[in-house]
Amino acid sequence: MPRNRRVFSLSLDNRKAKLVESKRRPGRYELSVDGIPQSVVSMTEPTELEYAYIQHIARAIDAAAEPGEPLFTVHLGAGALTLARYVEATRAGSPQLVVEFEPALYAAVIAALPLAAGADLRVIFGDARAVADAELPGEGRTPSPALGAGATDATAVDTDWVDARFTVVDLWDAAVIRHRVASQEFYRRVAARSAADGVVAVNLLDGHPFEYSRRQAATLSTVFDHVAVVLDADPTDEEGPLNNVVIFASEEPLDIVTTPDLLGTPRPHMLHDGQLTSWIDEARIMTDADGTDSPDPDDPIWD
Repeated sequence: MPRNRRVFSLSLDNRKAKLVESKRRPGRYELSVDGIPQSVVSMTEPTELEYAYIQHIARAIDAAAEPGEPLFTVHLGAGALTLARYVEATRAGSPQLVVEFEPALYAAVIAALPLAAGADLRVIFGDARAVADAELPGEGRTPSPALGAGATDATAVDTDWVDARFTVVDLWDAAVIRHRVASQEFYRRVAARSAADGVVAVNLLDGHPFEYSRRQAATLSTVFDHVAVVLDADPTDEEGPLNNVVIFASEEPLDIVTTPDLLGTPRPHMLHDGQLTSWIDEARIMTDADGTDSPDPDDPIWD
């Protein structure tokens, strides 16, 4: 008798979200919004990661602290909580904070795919830019936004977004990243909320000539002392496919640069230092006044 797959659908302000279990791999789920894949998560093996870009981020997380050591990790954009589940599986009890714009989607994902028992994950429901712009303790402003209804009762970490050791910026509006969460002003606030040795990973989607990614790298380079770009597509291939681009940034030297074997095999392309400067070329930084949304994957320029 065929096994029934678990599926849920949810309408979100004229959009449709769907979570579907794999036919061939029980316990593996894909979350999509308007038919666009957002996350893949395995409930049976949370350390099994589907996409190369998320594997790159996970390996950087692995290097951010000693194995098993708690790591305060912030996730801007929840999706199906793939990396949050990875951190909990590899660093049990790590304090984690999620900033998520869609409370209904978050609640539906958690109801369908509960977090591991004992996970210390908090959530702030709201726009990531607004949350980032809120006053930090010691800035003499108003308190930061209150935690949302999905917060846990854990008390191991301050509930504010302060001194993040690792921050994942994965802020997609379906298939597009809005410029207000990709500007110099936004990244300055992310930096202000990071620990002195904190690492920020920004997930993008782009293709040759990588105009958007080069502008993002230029922007992050004005905020952080150390920046590296990791991509699986050949950056010089004019016929190359649209693909994920991950930009890592920190005030301290990046482990993926000092120990490139961390990224495993086949090793992705990595640009840093002079090579990154040459790649950025004359790309303009993005500010609130001079930013653009990320390119739409359906734009004819990719045909």
